Amino acid sequence: MVFEPGGLATGVGSLPFTGVKEAVDLIKRCFPDVPHWPQLPQRGKQENFVHQFLQPLLRTGLLTDDGSKIFFDTTQTDWADNLTSFYSIYLEYEAGDRDALNEFAFPKESAAGFYAFLEELEKGTGSAVLLKGQVVGPITAAFQVKDERGRFAYYDDQLRDLIVKTVAVHSAWQAAELGRFGLPALIFVDEPAISIYGQSSYITVTRDMIKDDLRSVFQAVRGVGGLTGVHCCDAIDWSILFEAGPEFVNFDAYNYFSSMLPFVSSLKDYLNQGGALAWGLVPTLNDQALVEDEESLLAILEGEWAELLKRGIPRDILIRRCLITPACGPGLLSQELAERIYHLTSKVSERLRSS
Repeated sequence: MVFEPGGLATGVGSLPFTGVKEAVDLIKRCFPDVPHWPQLPQRGKQENFVHQFLQPLLRTGLLTDDGSKIFFDTTQTDWADNLTSFYSIYLEYEAGDRDALNEFAFPKESAAGFYAFLEELEKGTGSAVLLKGQVVGPITAAFQVKDERGRFAYYDDQLRDLIVKTVAVHSAWQAAELGRFGLPALIFVDEPAISIYGQSSYITVTRDMIKDDLRSVFQAVRGVGGLTGVHCCDAIDWSILFEAGPEFVNFDAYNYFSSMLPFVSSLKDYLNQGGALAWGLVPTLNDQALVEDEESLLAILEGEWAELLKRGIPRDILIRRCLITPACGPGLLSQELAERIYHLTSKVSERLRSS
């Protein structure tokens, strides 16, 4: 499916509120056309960016929570039994069992914003044309969780597989839940750890490994009729994401646009195949958003588009395949700054679409 947002706006995911209603209300005001559910990390560790998506591994006993961290303990006596339990559920999911898919759902205490978002949608979807969710990237999760020896899960093929499958099936569950409302569901994979690719400390991480893991998530989401995206707010090898083939690539256009230019050839192919760019135009670092307004941000966007026009990318494609977002999630900023960032994103989108 090719979805052309034409300059609509949405958020990356996280917000700094502890009150669920105020977060949902802000999203509804600022992003009525592409609303997203709010991740609320300041509510406690149960809504940690990584941990909230790995609950199936905790429930099956494969992950251990010692109160300060979660980790894989492959030395536990029931490890083999727990593996069997997990893969049995996974195979049931692959066979189309909806109960098995539901095993990968959020517990309500781990995603209060998601369930509040569903309740709001039950009242009506208003002007929405797309419903956005988000999930931790499998690479990022596998470089956050370790085994009992302190080794990153990514370097163990079995542990990496457990994380990839968990993230993929959870993403399918999330897309299916959002899809109940009769609108396309878009699941963004938040993958900051892609920035390790090419670094000397991570030479065993290959581009094919990254693409394979991401494609596992994309395949699961598309299997229930959803759309896919990837978010990264760093300077990376963007050709990896273009080649992986999500419907959307979300990047920090305010700070890292220049990092896109070496990969224009790959970008052209991506756009020609129906891909879209989500421009993280509104800054979220420090107080950058306090010195910008919609006019200054639109001027930055026009300058960036001019650079792509010089390199042979048509302006009409840039406009039709454009989604406007903050550069990153403002979940660790002040509430006042987060609100300014969301209102700025909304205003930039409105001005862009009316021009």
